Amino acid sequence: MTVDEIISKALAEDIGDGDHTTLATIPGNIPGKARLLVKDNGILCGVDLAGKIFHAVDPSLCLDIFMHDGTAIKYGDVVFNVSGNKASILKAERVVLNFMQRLSGIATATNKAVKRIEGLNTKILDTRKTTPLLRELEKYAVKTGGGENHRMGLYDMVMIKDNHVDYAGGIVQAIDSVEQYLSRTGKKLKIEIEVRNLDELQLVLDHGKVDRIMLDNFSVKNMQEAVRRIGRRFETEASGGITEETLWDYAETGVDYISMGALTHQIRSLDMSLKAETTIS
Repeated sequence: MTVDEIISKALAEDIGDGDHTTLATIPGNIPGKARLLVKDNGILCGVDLAGKIFHAVDPSLCLDIFMHDGTAIKYGDVVFNVSGNKASILKAERVVLNFMQRLSGIATATNKAVKRIEGLNTKILDTRKTTPLLRELEKYAVKTGGGENHRMGLYDMVMIKDNHVDYAGGIVQAIDSVEQYLSRTGKKLKIEIEVRNLDELQLVLDHGKVDRIMLDNFSVKNMQEAVRRIGRRFETEASGGITEETLWDYAETGVDYISMGALTHQIRSLDMSLKAETTIS
Protein backbone atom coordinates (compact mmCIF):
# COMPACT_ATOMS: atom_id res chain seq x y z
CA MET A 1 0.00 0.00 0.00
CA THR A 2 1.37 3.41 -0.96
CA VAL A 3 1.54 6.39 1.38
CA ASP A 4 -1.19 8.10 -0.66
CA GLU A 5 -3.43 5.06 -0.23
CA ILE A 6 -2.75 5.00 3.52
CA ILE A 7 -3.71 8.68 3.76
CA SER A 8 -6.87 8.13 1.72
CA LYS A 9 -8.01 5.23 3.90
CA ALA A 10 -7.13 7.02 7.13
CA LEU A 11 -9.19 10.04 6.10
CA ALA A 12 -12.09 7.85 4.98
CA GLU A 13 -12.01 6.03 8.32
CA ASP A 14 -12.25 9.31 10.23
CA ILE A 15 -14.57 11.36 8.04
CA GLY A 16 -17.06 8.74 6.88
CA ASP A 17 -20.01 10.54 5.27
CA GLY A 18 -18.94 13.91 6.63
CA ASP A 19 -17.51 15.96 9.48
CA HIS A 20 -20.95 16.85 10.78
CA THR A 21 -19.72 18.88 13.76
CA THR A 22 -17.74 21.19 11.49
CA LEU A 23 -20.52 21.29 8.90
CA ALA A 24 -22.90 22.41 11.63
CA THR A 25 -20.67 24.99 13.31
CA ILE A 26 -18.46 26.43 10.53
CA PRO A 27 -20.67 27.54 7.62
CA GLY A 28 -19.31 28.21 4.15
CA ASN A 29 -15.77 28.74 2.93
CA ILE A 30 -14.29 30.75 5.80
CA PRO A 31 -10.51 31.25 5.93
CA GLY A 32 -8.64 30.32 9.09
CA LYS A 33 -5.26 29.48 10.49
CA ALA A 34 -3.87 26.98 12.99
CA ARG A 35 -0.46 26.10 14.40
CA LEU A 36 1.03 22.70 15.19
CA LEU A 37 2.10 23.06 18.81
CA VAL A 38 4.60 20.70 20.48
CA LYS A 39 3.73 19.71 24.06
CA ASP A 40 6.59 17.26 24.65
CA ASN A 41 10.33 16.86 24.12
CA GLY A 42 11.78 14.58 21.48
CA ILE A 43 12.56 14.14 17.78
CA LEU A 44 10.17 15.45 15.16
CA CYS A 45 8.83 13.16 12.43
CA GLY A 46 5.94 13.38 9.98
CA VAL A 47 6.03 16.98 8.71
CA ASP A 48 6.03 16.05 5.02
CA LEU A 49 3.32 13.48 5.68
CA ALA A 50 1.20 16.15 7.39
CA GLY A 51 1.49 18.29 4.29
CA LYS A 52 0.28 15.40 2.15
CA ILE A 53 -2.70 14.86 4.45
CA PHE A 54 -3.73 18.51 4.43
CA HIS A 55 -3.46 18.66 0.65
CA ALA A 56 -5.40 15.40 0.24
CA VAL A 57 -8.25 17.06 2.15
CA ASP A 58 -7.93 20.40 0.38
CA PRO A 59 -5.21 21.26 -2.16
CA SER A 60 -5.65 24.97 -1.41
CA LEU A 61 -4.43 24.66 2.19
CA CYS A 62 -1.04 26.32 2.72
CA LEU A 63 1.68 25.27 5.18
CA ASP A 64 4.36 27.56 6.54
CA ILE A 65 6.92 25.08 7.91
CA PHE A 66 9.40 26.11 10.62
CA MET A 67 10.84 22.73 11.66
CA HIS A 68 11.63 19.58 9.69
CA ASP A 69 11.85 15.84 10.34
CA GLY A 70 14.79 14.84 12.51
CA THR A 71 14.83 18.12 14.44
CA ALA A 72 15.04 18.01 18.23
CA ILE A 73 11.85 19.60 19.55
CA LYS A 74 10.75 20.84 22.97
CA TYR A 75 7.58 21.89 24.72
CA GLY A 76 6.18 25.09 23.20
CA ASP A 77 7.77 24.77 19.76
CA VAL A 78 5.59 25.56 16.75
CA VAL A 79 6.33 23.18 13.88
CA PHE A 80 4.18 24.81 11.20
CA ASN A 81 1.21 27.02 10.53
CA VAL A 82 -1.57 25.87 8.23
CA SER A 83 -3.96 28.31 6.65
CA GLY A 84 -7.00 28.08 4.41
CA ASN A 85 -10.56 26.85 4.73
CA LYS A 86 -11.37 26.35 8.42
CA ALA A 87 -13.52 23.31 7.68
CA SER A 88 -10.68 21.66 5.74
CA ILE A 89 -8.20 22.27 8.56
CA LEU A 90 -10.56 20.68 11.09
CA LYS A 91 -11.25 17.73 8.80
CA ALA A 92 -7.53 16.91 8.54
CA GLU A 93 -6.63 17.70 12.16
CA ARG A 94 -6.94 14.32 13.88
CA VAL A 95 -5.35 12.26 11.11
CA VAL A 96 -2.38 14.66 10.98
CA LEU A 97 -1.94 14.50 14.74
CA ASN A 98 -2.31 10.71 14.95
CA PHE A 99 0.47 10.17 12.43
CA MET A 100 2.80 12.90 13.63
CA GLN A 101 2.51 11.94 17.31
CA ARG A 102 3.19 8.26 16.65
CA LEU A 103 6.02 8.76 14.16
CA SER A 104 7.67 11.35 16.41
CA GLY A 105 7.38 8.89 19.30
CA ILE A 106 9.19 6.21 17.28
CA ALA A 107 11.88 8.67 16.15
CA THR A 108 12.35 9.80 19.74
CA ALA A 109 12.63 6.27 21.15
CA THR A 110 15.11 5.35 18.41
CA ASN A 111 17.21 8.44 18.99
CA LYS A 112 17.34 7.71 22.70
CA ALA A 113 18.63 4.18 21.99
CA VAL A 114 21.18 5.46 19.48
CA LYS A 115 22.50 8.02 21.96
CA ARG A 116 22.78 5.33 24.65
CA ILE A 117 25.55 3.63 22.66
CA GLU A 118 27.18 6.71 21.17
CA GLY A 119 30.89 6.17 20.64
CA LEU A 120 30.54 2.45 19.90
CA ASN A 121 30.30 0.89 16.45
CA THR A 122 27.07 -1.04 17.04
CA LYS A 123 24.02 0.08 15.03
CA ILE A 124 20.39 0.05 16.19
CA LEU A 125 17.93 -1.85 13.99
CA ASP A 126 14.16 -2.02 13.88
CA THR A 127 12.16 -5.22 13.25
CA ARG A 128 8.96 -6.33 11.49
CA LYS A 129 7.01 -5.67 14.71
CA THR A 130 5.19 -2.74 13.13
CA THR A 131 1.57 -1.62 12.83
CA PRO A 132 -0.02 -3.49 9.89
CA LEU A 133 0.05 -1.39 6.70
CA LEU A 134 2.13 1.36 8.39
CA ARG A 135 5.52 -0.36 8.16
CA GLU A 136 6.98 2.01 5.58
CA LEU A 137 6.10 5.04 7.69
CA GLU A 138 7.25 3.53 10.97
CA LYS A 139 10.55 2.38 9.50
CA TYR A 140 11.01 5.89 8.09
CA ALA A 141 10.56 7.19 11.64
CA VAL A 142 13.30 4.82 12.85
CA LYS A 143 15.67 6.22 10.21
CA THR A 144 14.67 9.75 11.21
CA GLY A 145 15.68 8.94 14.79
CA GLY A 146 19.12 7.74 13.70
CA GLY A 147 18.49 3.99 13.56
CA GLU A 148 18.72 1.63 10.62
CA ASN A 149 16.13 -0.56 8.96
CA HIS A 150 16.23 -4.34 9.08
CA ARG A 151 14.45 -6.17 6.26
CA MET A 152 11.21 -4.57 5.07
CA GLY A 153 9.33 -7.87 4.91
CA LEU A 154 9.57 -11.56 4.22
CA TYR A 155 10.59 -10.91 0.62
CA ASP A 156 13.85 -8.95 0.77
CA MET A 157 16.04 -11.13 2.97
CA VAL A 158 16.21 -14.77 4.07
CA MET A 159 15.99 -14.96 7.84
CA ILE A 160 16.08 -18.49 9.24
CA LYS A 161 14.46 -18.28 12.67
CA ASP A 162 14.06 -20.91 15.36
CA ASN A 163 10.77 -22.23 13.96
CA HIS A 164 12.31 -22.62 10.50
CA VAL A 165 15.19 -24.55 12.01
CA ASP A 166 12.88 -26.81 14.02
CA TYR A 167 10.54 -27.45 11.09
CA ALA A 168 13.44 -28.09 8.70
CA GLY A 169 15.00 -30.65 11.04
CA GLY A 170 18.03 -28.69 12.16
CA ILE A 171 20.40 -25.84 11.38
CA VAL A 172 22.40 -27.59 8.65
CA GLN A 173 19.26 -28.80 6.91
CA ALA A 174 17.71 -25.32 7.02
CA ILE A 175 20.79 -23.59 5.60
CA ASP A 176 21.20 -26.16 2.84
CA SER A 177 17.52 -25.89 1.91
CA VAL A 178 17.85 -22.13 1.62
CA GLU A 179 20.95 -22.44 -0.54
CA GLN A 180 19.16 -24.86 -2.85
CA TYR A 181 16.09 -22.62 -3.02
CA LEU A 182 18.10 -19.53 -3.94
CA SER A 183 20.01 -21.48 -6.58
CA ARG A 184 16.79 -22.87 -8.02
CA THR A 185 14.97 -19.53 -8.11
CA GLY A 186 17.92 -17.33 -9.05
CA LYS A 187 17.18 -14.93 -6.19
CA LYS A 188 20.04 -12.90 -4.71
CA LEU A 189 19.18 -12.50 -1.05
CA LYS A 190 21.30 -12.19 2.06
CA ILE A 191 20.94 -15.03 4.54
CA GLU A 192 20.63 -14.54 8.28
CA ILE A 193 20.17 -17.33 10.80
CA GLU A 194 19.06 -17.16 14.41
CA VAL A 195 20.88 -19.19 17.05
CA ARG A 196 19.69 -19.75 20.60
CA ASN A 197 22.88 -20.86 22.31
CA LEU A 198 26.60 -21.39 21.80
CA ASP A 199 26.11 -24.98 20.61
CA GLU A 200 23.86 -23.83 17.76
CA LEU A 201 26.34 -21.07 16.98
CA GLN A 202 29.11 -23.62 16.60
CA LEU A 203 27.01 -25.59 14.11
CA VAL A 204 26.64 -22.46 12.01
CA LEU A 205 30.33 -21.63 12.25
CA ASP A 206 31.26 -25.15 11.17
CA HIS A 207 28.82 -25.12 8.25
CA GLY A 208 28.98 -21.48 7.06
CA LYS A 209 26.98 -20.34 4.01
CA VAL A 210 25.26 -17.43 5.78
CA ASP A 211 25.82 -13.67 5.88
CA ARG A 212 24.66 -12.73 9.37
CA ILE A 213 24.10 -14.55 12.65
CA MET A 214 21.40 -13.41 15.05
CA LEU A 215 22.27 -14.17 18.66
CA ASP A 216 18.87 -14.44 20.32
CA ASN A 217 18.37 -13.94 24.06
CA PHE A 218 22.08 -14.36 24.86
CA SER A 219 23.41 -13.10 28.18
CA VAL A 220 26.07 -10.40 27.94
CA LYS A 221 28.71 -12.96 28.88
CA ASN A 222 27.62 -15.41 26.17
CA MET A 223 27.34 -12.54 23.68
CA GLN A 224 30.97 -11.68 24.34
CA GLU A 225 31.98 -15.28 23.74
CA ALA A 226 29.85 -15.53 20.60
CA VAL A 227 31.30 -12.36 19.08
CA ARG A 228 34.80 -13.62 19.91
CA ARG A 229 34.17 -16.96 18.18
CA ILE A 230 32.61 -15.38 15.10
CA GLY A 231 35.36 -12.81 14.70
CA ARG A 232 34.68 -10.96 11.44
CA ARG A 233 33.57 -14.03 9.48
CA PHE A 234 29.92 -13.02 9.59
CA GLU A 235 27.86 -9.98 10.55
CA THR A 236 26.44 -10.27 14.06
CA GLU A 237 23.10 -9.18 15.49
CA ALA A 238 21.89 -9.23 19.08
CA SER A 239 18.19 -9.58 19.74
CA GLY A 240 15.75 -10.40 22.50
CA GLY A 241 15.18 -8.78 25.86
CA ILE A 242 17.67 -5.95 25.43
CA THR A 243 16.55 -2.81 27.29
CA GLU A 244 17.75 0.78 27.55
CA GLU A 245 19.60 -0.19 30.70
CA THR A 246 21.50 -3.08 29.08
CA LEU A 247 22.08 -1.53 25.64
CA TRP A 248 25.59 -0.30 26.42
CA ASP A 249 26.68 -3.65 27.87
CA TYR A 250 25.55 -5.53 24.75
CA ALA A 251 26.97 -2.95 22.33
CA GLU A 252 30.29 -3.06 24.18
CA THR A 253 30.67 -6.74 23.21
CA GLY A 254 31.39 -5.57 19.64
CA VAL A 255 28.20 -6.96 18.09
CA ASP A 256 27.44 -5.24 14.77
CA TYR A 257 23.71 -4.70 15.24
CA ILE A 258 21.15 -4.67 18.02
CA SER A 259 17.56 -5.13 16.85
CA MET A 260 14.79 -3.76 19.05
CA GLY A 261 11.13 -4.49 18.37
CA ALA A 262 10.20 -2.05 21.13
CA LEU A 263 11.13 0.86 18.84
CA THR A 264 7.87 0.39 16.97
CA HIS A 265 5.56 -1.63 19.18
CA GLN A 266 6.15 -0.27 22.68
CA ILE A 267 6.63 3.45 22.11
CA ARG A 268 4.90 6.44 23.69
CA SER A 269 3.52 8.93 21.19
CA LEU A 270 4.70 12.52 21.57
CA ASP A 271 2.07 15.02 22.68
CA MET A 272 1.12 17.62 20.07
CA SER A 273 -1.95 19.68 19.28
CA LEU A 274 -3.31 21.77 16.43
CA LYS A 275 -4.39 25.11 17.89
CA ALA A 276 -6.74 27.40 16.00
CA GLU A 277 -5.71 31.04 15.61
CA THR A 278 -8.59 33.44 16.23
CA THR A 279 -7.18 36.13 13.94
CA ILE A 280 -5.42 35.99 10.58
CA SER A 281 -2.55 38.36 9.91
